[in-house]
Amino acid sequence: MRIDKFLWSIRFYKTRTIATEEIKKNRVSIGESVVKSSKEVKEGDVIKIRKNQIDYKIKVIQIPKSRIGAKLVPLHIKDVTDNDQYELLKMRKMSQDYYRIKGEGRPTKKDRRDMDDYVENDVAADFTDWDDFFGETGGDSENED
Repeated sequence: MRIDKFLWSIRFYKTRTIATEEIKKNRVSIGESVVKSSKEVKEGDVIKIRKNQIDYKIKVIQIPKSRIGAKLVPLHIKDVTDNDQYELLKMRKMSQDYYRIKGEGRPTKKDRRDMDDYVENDVAADFTDWDDFFGETGGDSENED
């Protein structure tokens, strides 16, 4: 089976086109050599994949006939990625959460509407008639001669 089809069939990439593009960018290799999309995958091959700034390594156990379900993936490949890579991924995730907590940042459309409703109701409650505020009435004037 071709390597692009294999990576798609084991659900490493969402589409075969994305798998092909990643191979063209030299992010996939078998052993130590960079491969082309047409490279045939055999049982026992160790595939190195660079994705999300992490170097994944998978060992081919079986070749699937077509795209398989997520629960069947462990029957076809074995993850032999170094634990250091997963620690690196974990640290990057934590550093992103440090400066931007989920839910903060730019308000959503619903948040903005809720804020607008709050401000409109607050202004309407504080609004008073200026004549009443200054103690003036329409016909009476205290400063006239």
